[in-house]
Amino acid sequence: MLSRVLSACLVSVLLIPSISHAEWFWYSGTAMTTRIELQLWSDDQATADSASEAVFAEFDRINQRMTRYSEDSELSLVNREAGERPVEVSDSLFRVIEEAQRVSKLSNGAFDISFGSVGFLYDYRELKQPTDTEVAERLQHVSFRDIVLDAEKQTVAFRKPRMKLDLGGIAKGYAVDRGIGILKARGIHHARLSAGGDMRLLGDKRGSPWVVGVRDPRSEDSNAVVLPVSDLALSTSGDYERFFIDEAGNRIHHILSPETGRPAKGIQSVTVMGPDALTTDGLSTAVFVLGVEKGLAMINGLNGIDAIIIDENRDMHYSQGLAAPEAVDSTP
Repeated sequence: MLSRVLSACLVSVLLIPSISHAEWFWYSGTAMTTRIELQLWSDDQATADSASEAVFAEFDRINQRMTRYSEDSELSLVNREAGERPVEVSDSLFRVIEEAQRVSKLSNGAFDISFGSVGFLYDYRELKQPTDTEVAERLQHVSFRDIVLDAEKQTVAFRKPRMKLDLGGIAKGYAVDRGIGILKARGIHHARLSAGGDMRLLGDKRGSPWVVGVRDPRSEDSNAVVLPVSDLALSTSGDYERFFIDEAGNRIHHILSPETGRPAKGIQSVTVMGPDALTTDGLSTAVFVLGVEKGLAMINGLNGIDAIIIDENRDMHYSQGLAAPEAVDSTP
């Protein structure tokens, strides 16, 4: 029901409801270059359809502002002009950049939305990566400390003129939270909304917990662990989401270290759980870049946040707030 081309970024949303039993409704589609899935409990289909349309429309609106793939987006305007002057931005874009800065400070730069200064050089569809010379030149423009926010005027400015921001590691989490907010406002009390690796659970599953699987990073159809959870957010960052194997046999994935400009090493996936997806989205990327020891130290210092890490040896590590979840056979 929603389908249109936004400059270079195609955003198409197909809403297809189906009733499994009683009053559960399912909707799925594509937005923000990822698959969106929504399951909700409602008294009638008209209410469910209207709520789902509003959720997908919100994803569409956020994408128009925060995509880097459209020259007409608000983020692209910031990338073009913030190095020359402070750029006034919308409430939503300011909120996302502000949260990104908070996670950057918390992780000492392991999460840094200015990584786009280097990240734009990678093309995963064309199996292309930058040269060492190109990376070294662009790394000079990666520094979250040189992103200047003015909360009173709601502006963004760069101290480094050639800096570029990429919100791919946090914008979907924000969109998921906004979608859940829409559902709450429309009287929905039980729902599950996911956008790629970001998920938010509203309430429980009508008297029982939701059962959420953490994907095996090396098997698309298998889970490494399953979790019975309710009323929280989960975000997973993995080296399997966008990647290619180069001529030397290296996995070139999209989670880049802001320090090296190259794919972070040592971890296959990180799942972070917390109260909202904006928080968990940024933290999952930060932990992936920090590595197991530093990542868990950061998570263990935060109230209400937990994490599961699968390292490069396929060993699992848990934050202090988690007992070891139930392991499952990951054999395809």
